[in-house]
Amino acid sequence: MCNNAWAALMFFTRLPLWRLHQPPRESFRAVVEYWPLAGWVTGGLMALTLYASSHFLPYSIAVLLAIVVRLLLTGALHEDGLADFCDGFGGGTDRQRILDIMKDSRIGTYGVIGLILYFALLFTSIVNIPFHKAAFLILAADPFSKMLSSQIVQMMPYARAESEAKSKMVYRKISIHSAVLLTIQGLLPVCLYVFVVGLPSNWQWMLLVPCMVMYGMYRLILSKLRGYTGDCCGAICLLVELSIYITVLVG
Repeated sequence: MCNNAWAALMFFTRLPLWRLHQPPRESFRAVVEYWPLAGWVTGGLMALTLYASSHFLPYSIAVLLAIVVRLLLTGALHEDGLADFCDGFGGGTDRQRILDIMKDSRIGTYGVIGLILYFALLFTSIVNIPFHKAAFLILAADPFSKMLSSQIVQMMPYARAESEAKSKMVYRKISIHSAVLLTIQGLLPVCLYVFVVGLPSNWQWMLLVPCMVMYGMYRLILSKLRGYTGDCCGAICLLVELSIYITVLVG
């Protein structure tokens, strides 16, 4: 596995891969290019947990357990971003104030409310989808949402100076070759879902709605910050994924 992919798995999960190999620092600039690959791991383990535990636990507990497994696997990386995003955009009155609030490690009222609403919608959505269908949907939705969310790196510049970034690193622009690999990573699990579960009757909306959520978030971030942050990436990823589950229920 190349250094960039290894760095992505190290960056987006809590797996102790650094014990086996430490990629060069420059590889961490390219982690977004392998974000969906990390989604294969996080979505795969979440789906496996849901499918296996639903055979001997009440389905609602199995769903909750699956969510907890992903939180432990990622260290709540994206959820932390969503909370900071809600605090910043909810309490900030101008660009600099929003950035300052988002960088503050303390969670505020908007962040708490945002996480409560997110987890309530996530749990309620998944628990209303049959377990065999939900497992394959999670496996497809996680990488697909990361593939879409990664486009924010191409669509606008980083909002802060590199020295002010939480990771002290700014993602590089995605090349054509990397974009092709990124697309394959995001769409392969979707193809698996269609092969196993079948093509949904509302498949057009399942593709269109996440794209609309992504674009709406892009317009909001552009108007307020004129650039993205890591917190913005995490928030977009979770909300795009959530929109897929809700769309499935509507259909």
